[in-house]
Amino acid sequence: MIAEGIIDTLYMTIVSAFFGYVIGLPWGIVLTVTGKDGIHPNKVVYQVLDTVTNIMRSIPFLILLILVLPITFFIVGKTYGSTATIVPLVISASPLIARMVESSLNEVDKGVIEAAQSMGADNMQIVTRVLLGEAKISLISGATITTGTILGYSAMAGTVGGGGLGDIAIRYGYYRYQANILWVTVILLVLLVQIFQFIGNLISAKLDKRRV
Repeated sequence: MIAEGIIDTLYMTIVSAFFGYVIGLPWGIVLTVTGKDGIHPNKVVYQVLDTVTNIMRSIPFLILLILVLPITFFIVGKTYGSTATIVPLVISASPLIARMVESSLNEVDKGVIEAAQSMGADNMQIVTRVLLGEAKISLISGATITTGTILGYSAMAGTVGGGGLGDIAIRYGYYRYQANILWVTVILLVLLVQIFQFIGNLISAKLDKRRV
């Protein structure tokens, strides 16, 4: 049961992080590009995306999980289990990823951007080669933090039958008062976060050495 819970938790976390970045990465890029100091400022677009980002980030995950049940059922065909949990996880993670991407890209030295513009680089080249290239270490650090957050959210989903270690902790550790199972799931969740953090730090260190 614990082994299955670990597999379900990793499945939810990795798949949700992937689709979260499919949505959140371009979202964050548009926020950066259309911002006041971006390479193509657009006040209307930025304010709309900024407002949506803030609103979605302010909704607690458990409440969002309930709010999007109709969407989850429409996409997956059910509202329980690990696959169904991926839908609210992606919806919750996307604005967080977008904001982290925006923050990372805004850290890129403006002088590097100006140098690329003076050499005739267009906006797409600046985004792909300058912004993303210069911010890759920060982006990986942000991805590590985001993955840990998604892992925590997946555990919360256990309160409504979301599957994974969180579901085991609630069903057996809490409702059946089996403290040993509760502590095992907590320790495993902590270990998984540490593993993701270690992998992220390792990748960042290797990329940083290549840059030097």
